[in-house]
Amino acid sequence: MRIISGALKGRSFDFLRNSFTRPLKDTVKENIFNILVHSNLIEVKILKSNILDLYSGIGSFGIECISRGAEKVTFIEQNAQAQNILKSNLAKLSIQKKASIYSDKIENVLIKNLSEKFHILFFDPPFSDTNYVQNLKQIKKKILYKKKHIIIIHRERKTEDKFQNILRIIETKEYGRSKIIFAVFN
Repeated sequence: MRIISGALKGRSFDFLRNSFTRPLKDTVKENIFNILVHSNLIEVKILKSNILDLYSGIGSFGIECISRGAEKVTFIEQNAQAQNILKSNLAKLSIQKKASIYSDKIENVLIKNLSEKFHILFFDPPFSDTNYVQNLKQIKKKILYKKKHIIIIHRERKTEDKFQNILRIIETKEYGRSKIIFAVFN
């Protein structure tokens, strides 16, 4: 895997090879960042942003944000293998100071550990997981987001998620099997 743009452009990092994780493909990641940077519908910029990367895996999204000038990325990943690779990637790229990592279920981290507010919230749950909607509700209830924020959700194209009362969808894009949803809290 590689970093697409920013200060670390072209640098590679390790990824996990197993059947439990699904790394964010470079083409999908590139399209997400093109929309973030160029869409007139999105008011949030990556530069100096505070990012929450949930279900972060090896950290592909958050690492790209750091390369592009994000102030800080909070990673939440409970899989020990993925977390070890994430830590290794942050060290390899010398960007550990811009990151914090939580190794617990997302629900627990949201309830016990987080009180700061985020500009960009990235959800990349397993395609079969629908519990992430409860995480969205918890984040909304605790107001863990800035007034100007964006939520990015990576789902399987055919997935029908129910979050009409939680989010206002700004844009949805499909790339092969993936669907990327850009939204804000109502």
